[in-house]
Amino acid sequence: MERECKSVRSAYGNTLLELGRENKNIVVLDADLSCSTQTQIFAKEFPERFFDIGIAEQDLMTTAAGLACTGKIPFVSTFAMFATGRAWEQIRNTICYSNLNVKIAATHGGITVGEDGASHQSLEDISLMRSIPNMTVIVPADEKETKEAVKYAANTYGPFYIRIARTNLPDVYDTSYKFNSKKAIIMQEGKDISLITNGETLVETLDCAKILKEKGISAEVISMPVVKPADKETVINSAKKTQRLITIENHSIIGGLGSCVCEILSENYPVKVIRLGINDEFGQSGNAKELMNFYGLTGEKLAQNIMGILK
Repeated sequence: MERECKSVRSAYGNTLLELGRENKNIVVLDADLSCSTQTQIFAKEFPERFFDIGIAEQDLMTTAAGLACTGKIPFVSTFAMFATGRAWEQIRNTICYSNLNVKIAATHGGITVGEDGASHQSLEDISLMRSIPNMTVIVPADEKETKEAVKYAANTYGPFYIRIARTNLPDVYDTSYKFNSKKAIIMQEGKDISLITNGETLVETLDCAKILKEKGISAEVISMPVVKPADKETVINSAKKTQRLITIENHSIIGGLGSCVCEILSENYPVKVIRLGINDEFGQSGNAKELMNFYGLTGEKLAQNIMGILK
């Protein structure tokens, strides 16, 4: 049966509107993509607090930094490729070096950007952002978590990078979900293997775990939305339990969630980790479902791969 999917970009735009009504210091900036990023929702009600900087991402970040210096709380949006790639120096030297209160909420990360192809599919953004001091990095998995993460960022001082999916996603959390920046979430307990993931691949990993269960494999599924600062304790405890970990992400296996988990375990509890995601390569054009299948990130493909690894 088809699952109901919801737009996480719309969830972002509506949450900005809610925050804007509560706090007059919230301002929003975009780079000529407000229809795609859904910051247009905020712009319609608060045009005087919305700034379309145009296709000038470096100016976008430095303008946000200037507004932060006046006491405003800027939310900055564009595609992940342009936010983290074109403006990396400005994020590092102007925003993070000065520890300014700027929130970068970038959409269209990963291969699920789809037909726009490799030039627009940011597979390195988590790696780029988590390497900068003072930056908090969050990858929400559904509408509920997106709303909660954006609200947390708005009410917590400092630079944030929030990666928001282009694709519509089904709910994976119920209405009782509360965002906790310090704790990863054990979605289900398991004893044979630990699967650690976040963002769009969480729902696929849960599907994978169901298939593995039918094959007699008990998988522990951990959602790790906060890649930096990461919850080391949950990762280490799961490693001690299962002795086998696999990370799953819609991102390069270099520098992202997989690297984060490897860094934690190499220093605290050395155990083998397999990283599943996009290997050291670029993406390509195709629709989101085709690409998730091609790169082995669907529940079925993940289960097949993991069963092969376990053998």
